[in-house]
Amino acid sequence: MSEAMFDAPGRFWRGNLHTHSNLSDGALEPEEVCRRYKAEGYDFIALTDHFVGAYGYPIADTKGFRDDQFTTILGAELHSGAMENGELWHILAVGLPEDFAPSNSPHFRPVDDQESGAEIAARARKAGAYVAIAHPEWSQMTTADARTIEAAHAVEIYNHGCAMGCDRPHGFYTLDQLLTDGRQLNLCATDDAHFTEPDHFGGWVMVKAKANDPDQLLEALKAGHSYASTGPDFYGVQYESRYVTVDTSAVTSVIVVGAGAGTAAVHGESMTRTRVNIDRLANSPWIRVCLIDRAGKRAWLNPHWREI
Repeated sequence: MSEAMFDAPGRFWRGNLHTHSNLSDGALEPEEVCRRYKAEGYDFIALTDHFVGAYGYPIADTKGFRDDQFTTILGAELHSGAMENGELWHILAVGLPEDFAPSNSPHFRPVDDQESGAEIAARARKAGAYVAIAHPEWSQMTTADARTIEAAHAVEIYNHGCAMGCDRPHGFYTLDQLLTDGRQLNLCATDDAHFTEPDHFGGWVMVKAKANDPDQLLEALKAGHSYASTGPDFYGVQYESRYVTVDTSAVTSVIVVGAGAGTAAVHGESMTRTRVNIDRLANSPWIRVCLIDRAGKRAWLNPHWREI
């Protein structure tokens, strides 16, 4: 069985879903952020400034920076309620309406009488947003915390800003625990760019859609028609009962992981079509594929669910 995304009409568009400007704590004006991403060959970005009162609850109006080669999706990074460690939630919401009602989040500290993280995530999804649990490793989020966010479409499994700023870039453990719980979540890689350090152009999504249009990109993200990357590309995947076959850009490792400790991998040189025996994952209801290239750059497919 081939992954539906690769058979869907359209092409892949490269985008960053987590970006900041000087409307919150970023260094650059929104127009300059968009200009730089376009100059680097991106097809789209979402400016997701911090949605707190200290910054006036911004949802950046980037519509004026769209053209026939580059587009934007409106969004924000939402904050409300406390995690187990007492710190404020960070929820990525891409595709928010401009009139999304502010939460009671005056600053980056929890206060009384504010929505929980789960509640603001649910409200964002109901408003039409693609919702992702942001940088769980950076936040020191517990699995119990993550389990409360039932409205999420995805987990941010790589955050380039967190990689460069504190060496806590990952969300794999959180994602895999939720998958093992039976939650059918996808994944994304982002920059979380502020342009105050080398936190940009390092992690992105490739989204399969008919056009580089905000609504179509958003629909494709929600449908799981995307993969995440820091370098390599996926061109196709075939799932069989005992094998996974992937077509890719040149890589040195193809790794398949599932529930528990089960993993399978093939290593080599300049591999572009790789067949991986997954007998060791026979009892896992989900599997996901990772690529590694010679430079150590990685890419990840959304989890694949199967009957066992």
